[in-house]
Amino acid sequence: MQTDLRGKHLITLQEWTREEIDTLLDIAFDLKRRKALGEKHHLLEDKTFYMLFFDNSTRTRNAFETGMTQLGGHAIYLTPKTTQIGHGETPKDTVEVLGRFGNGIGVRNCTYKVGNAYMRELAKYSKIPVINMQCDLYHPTQALADIMTIQEKFGKNTRGLNFTISWTYAPKYIRPLSMPQSLILLMSRFGMNVTLAHPPEFHLLPEFIEQAKKNAAENGVKFNIVNDMDEACKDADIIYAKSWGPIAYTGSDTEGAELIDKYPNWVMDSRRMALGHKEAIYMHCMPADRGIEVTEEVMDGPQSVIYDEAENRLHTIKAILAATLK
Repeated sequence: MQTDLRGKHLITLQEWTREEIDTLLDIAFDLKRRKALGEKHHLLEDKTFYMLFFDNSTRTRNAFETGMTQLGGHAIYLTPKTTQIGHGETPKDTVEVLGRFGNGIGVRNCTYKVGNAYMRELAKYSKIPVINMQCDLYHPTQALADIMTIQEKFGKNTRGLNFTISWTYAPKYIRPLSMPQSLILLMSRFGMNVTLAHPPEFHLLPEFIEQAKKNAAENGVKFNIVNDMDEACKDADIIYAKSWGPIAYTGSDTEGAELIDKYPNWVMDSRRMALGHKEAIYMHCMPADRGIEVTEEVMDGPQSVIYDEAENRLHTIKAILAATLK
């Protein structure tokens, strides 16, 4: 267990050691048990966490806000419009001031080529931990909840499991790359054989593919990319099927929407779930387009763990806050 995490930024789990990540998971499991037993755990009494949202959220905002309450602290919701950020205040000035008031700050900014850079600029000057609540490149708090959920279903030793992350058809809007990129990086570090499936135009950023290959090699597991959803689902233990935009292929939203409409058959259904192992689970970070990217039969079926997964956002976020806030 690594106990020296106070004040540590979490912008990507790739920059955390496996021991540090395991420590967060240990804390999360303990806090989940304590909540289930009704034990008070006011570990952050009188502490304040700022939540700066450039993009809207359901699970992330409420998990952070509820988590701080359960830990005995207070969370404050901020947006650019409700602060001077909307009038051009720099990251340095924002975090210098908030760092003198409170104990940590989380940021959600998914704008491509902006979000991660903004967080790193904050972290450069911050004396309190900066937590990535999702950016254009990474979604570490969701990925941590995902590995916790997998460990609950398959046991702490996840080596040898076959993890599939597959693109799905979802035409309503263009989703960021942060979720698939975070998953291919983290699951390979936990000893899983990772298969990434997508139509040709929906590839991820090359540097993330190279890092995932390196992670897999260092952990003695496989990392494969396929352009066939059926192939990806075969023999899978975990099928994580969700959409993302062709952001690495084109910067045009119009072209991106047209490309999404080329592949309406990339849908997660019961036939594809049956291609996996008998005990395979279906995962999705939500929100999912019911009846479009995934059938109701799968989403509400016995192999779906999406609500357990969503609940674990709370427990893992509490672990991050408890471990890092100054």
